[in-house]
Amino acid sequence: MSRRSGILEFAVLGLLRESPMHGYELRKRLNTSLGIFRAFSYGTLYPCLKTLVAHGWLIEEPGNAPAELPPTTGRAVAPASSLAGRRAKIVYRLTAEGKEHFEELLSHTGPDSWEDEHFAARFAFFGQTEREVRMRVLEGRRSRLEERLEKMRASLARTRERLDDYTLELQRHGMESVEREVRWLNELIESERSGRDQRRSPTEGSPQQDTSGETGGLPRHRDSTRPDPSDDTTK
Repeated sequence: MSRRSGILEFAVLGLLRESPMHGYELRKRLNTSLGIFRAFSYGTLYPCLKTLVAHGWLIEEPGNAPAELPPTTGRAVAPASSLAGRRAKIVYRLTAEGKEHFEELLSHTGPDSWEDEHFAARFAFFGQTEREVRMRVLEGRRSRLEERLEKMRASLARTRERLDDYTLELQRHGMESVEREVRWLNELIESERSGRDQRRSPTEGSPQQDTSGETGGLPRHRDSTRPDPSDDTTK
């Protein structure tokens, strides 16, 4: 399984854990909630759904949802049955095994979860992720970006004299973007730590059980997949 398809399966399971959906609604949620999937098609989504069904992680149920057709521009459209067939009415529901599998994926904190696309998908489901796992993912992502930033600075120092002004400015812009994300990650990590400390019992000094997956002091506006690190409205 490729990394890209693995991310898509993770995102599909996560969205269906929230509620059952038919394919058109699911694709719309992937596009709007997880921007990393803006450029994917039904030809990518439906094989993924079929794979998840084959594994027993999803089941297909007949639904009363409208046919899975994109909005029209007033032109005559053939009946849904002739275009989308029965697939347009299928609702996908997460099974108990699928929920268990998704929870296993949520607990994974290997290097893949720190890469650009996978991190964005993981962050979108931080509300369903245990606090300690969130911390490991955030710290791993920060470490990865700090390594990237160090390499970018070293490369710029070696090639600065050979670059024209526009190429130099582009490289500086890339470095600034990474630096902003590192600062954003620092703020998130600090918020996670503050939230954990606030949950400690004032009398016993021991952590209280955290079963909600809440982010504690995390600013409320940071609920999208990749919030703009330059947004300073919380400062």
